[in-house]
Amino acid sequence: MNTIDLSWWQLGIAAGLVLALAACTWLAQLRVGRPLLIAAARTAIQLALIGFVLEALFAVGSLLWVALMGFAMLLLAGREVVARQQYRLRGGWSFGIGTLSMFVSGFTITVLTLVVIISPQPWYLPQYAIPLLGMLLGNTMTGVALGLERLTEGARKGRGEIENRLMLGETWQQASAQLRRDAMRAGLMPTINAMAAAGIVSLPGMMTGQILAGSSPALAVKYQILIMFTIAAGTGFGTFVAVALCARRLFDARERLRLDRLSP
Repeated sequence: MNTIDLSWWQLGIAAGLVLALAACTWLAQLRVGRPLLIAAARTAIQLALIGFVLEALFAVGSLLWVALMGFAMLLLAGREVVARQQYRLRGGWSFGIGTLSMFVSGFTITVLTLVVIISPQPWYLPQYAIPLLGMLLGNTMTGVALGLERLTEGARKGRGEIENRLMLGETWQQASAQLRRDAMRAGLMPTINAMAAAGIVSLPGMMTGQILAGSSPALAVKYQILIMFTIAAGTGFGTFVAVALCARRLFDARERLRLDRLSP
């Protein structure tokens, strides 16, 4: 089955729906019309640019360019992690922790999936490597950002309880155990909800895209199961690493809670 091409005027109709929504939010005084329009404009511009980049990358197919593209995506994801936090660690620690945790989980699981499971030839074939890494980084970024946000906000609100437990002789791990569990749970919950609703409430994005592109539903289902399992693993391990590193940074060598290491 051939894929139906879309013209610019057809995309313009979809854009008109977003404009109509922005007008409704303005009339309702929700104060989200401007962010909505900015997000829509960014979506169109960023996706158009990445389309040109991917076409050039697919034509070259070099491991070096695939790796450079992957690291650029990683750095941008690390920046987004910092931008989504109300309170972040000073001195670039939030960026470093977020980027490192996504590198450890996202890149490791991507390479494992490409080499062991999918096995394209070559294993870094951009057609598989870039979309897979993008989906893993995008979801891991959300999990890491939510986990760090819950951790830092919880530390600020629960400062008294944590310090009391430290004064009673508990280690920093014991005093912050519940806080870390809550943060990890917050980071994992969107992925768990998406997995629970897949195929019942909604058809996931990759499966929908493959079906629209003409793939058989059976093949699309297999790829979607693979993607959701790898996303769950990447998000989980990334959130665990980020929360553990950030929690340790909130305490000094004498196991004192150091909220002065956070900045709004």
